[in-house]
Amino acid sequence: MKDFPRFILVTAIIWLIAGAVAWAGSTPAEVVDFPLFPLAIIIVFIIQWIGFALAIVLHTEAFFDLTGSLTYFLVTLGLVALSDSVSLPRILLAATVSIWAVRLGTFLAWRVRASGGDDRFDEIKTNPPRFFLVWNIQALWVTVTASAAWMALSGPGTLPWSTTLIGGAVWLIGFAIEVIADNQKSSFKAAHPHDFMTSGLWSLSRHPNYVGEIVLWVGVAIMAAPALSGGRLIGLISPVFVFILLRFVSGIPLLEKKAEQRWGDNPHYREYRDRTPLLFPRPFGG
Repeated sequence: MKDFPRFILVTAIIWLIAGAVAWAGSTPAEVVDFPLFPLAIIIVFIIQWIGFALAIVLHTEAFFDLTGSLTYFLVTLGLVALSDSVSLPRILLAATVSIWAVRLGTFLAWRVRASGGDDRFDEIKTNPPRFFLVWNIQALWVTVTASAAWMALSGPGTLPWSTTLIGGAVWLIGFAIEVIADNQKSSFKAAHPHDFMTSGLWSLSRHPNYVGEIVLWVGVAIMAAPALSGGRLIGLISPVFVFILLRFVSGIPLLEKKAEQRWGDNPHYREYRDRTPLLFPRPFGG
């Protein structure tokens, strides 16, 4: 329990950040005299807390990722249903988030079931304060990542067809890259469970699924941007947040460390690592 004060501090910081985003994204749209966007964020956290409670009682982390994806889906649909301004561009914006969430949630749930568990939680789930912190981090991830779309869906601004089509095309490219990369990796792992993949999109990037993830959220931000103004412009941090999270925090660093532990002494892996960009394919960077 010596880390308990630190967990309390980090959790408080998460709540403060979420509160600041909620305040910045507040608009006149209201439900029972409460701004719609902050209400959405409150619901996000409540869903994660319920998920945490069930996970503790059932002694499992199996539905952690599924809960996050379900939160995106339910809150997005709720904002569309409660919004005073419904148009086809808004429906398309909501569809991009919803389709991505359903696809990712089912893919991750299938992967956890196929592997028999999620080794990320082997130590965390036995420590309730730390486990609770992880669920709050997921709530913050959902909040910030979806902020551009949710602010646009809950606010009064208009979404012109020009940016809707451009952003939608960018989203479609990113979504396709992510789906193809995930499917290629799943098929390869089924046939070669102990090897590393170097073919398909994985020959162009060591993490092409994350390239797709970043690109599709850029597309969402483009679609939402015309409806954002004033403090709500903070929603445009969404794709930047996704990039930072995947590149420097919870995505690539963990996977690269695991890969080094498994194949770091393999000359074929070192050759693949040295010739293949970390994230964006050349000539866009590493």
